Amino acid sequence: TRRPTKPTRGASSGTPKRRRNRPVLPETSRKGPRSVPGGITITVNRETHVLEVPDHQLLSSLLRDTLRLTGTHIGCDTSQCGACTIHVDGTSVKSCTMLAVEADGLHVTTIEGLAQGGELHPMQAAFREHHGLQCGFCTPGMIMAGVAFAGHHPSPTESEVRESLEGNLCRCTGYQNIVEAIMAGARAMQAARS
Repeated sequence: TRRPTKPTRGASSGTPKRRRNRPVLPETSRKGPRSVPGGITITVNRETHVLEVPDHQLLSSLLRDTLRLTGTHIGCDTSQCGACTIHVDGTSVKSCTMLAVEADGLHVTTIEGLAQGGELHPMQAAFREHHGLQCGFCTPGMIMAGVAFAGHHPSPTESEVRESLEGNLCRCTGYQNIVEAIMAGARAMQAARS
């Protein structure tokens, strides 16, 4: 004996079956990528750029693909690893979480913009001195996060540094040298300000 089959949702009305929880997009957003009218003006590493960007482009993609600043690494594209950390108007931001159009009129600093006049930034020098890296993939994001953290915590404790690194992942090290590098970098930044 066969059981009668249950009609699929929408089958009796002649309408196509839709997946649940799938948003219905307005007609205007189904037309594909659009450029922002007039483009955006963004200052990256003290250099101003006027760029036409698609409205869906991530800031990480703009930095890497358009401006060829490849020190901003893409590790996860989901805001989990911190390899894409940059500074936007002095605040530490994961660039894979921000649209390029949101940076219109803002100042962005990448790892390439930290060193000035051929001189490493104190945090970069501390990472080199304390060997705060292994493969190096996470290093730009760690340094950028460390600079932002040290700007607000000139004499951090080890536990404060470890807590600040919660959003930055390293798959190679045990973090000890990274923590030591950030503590040393914070001290060097404080000394440079005095």
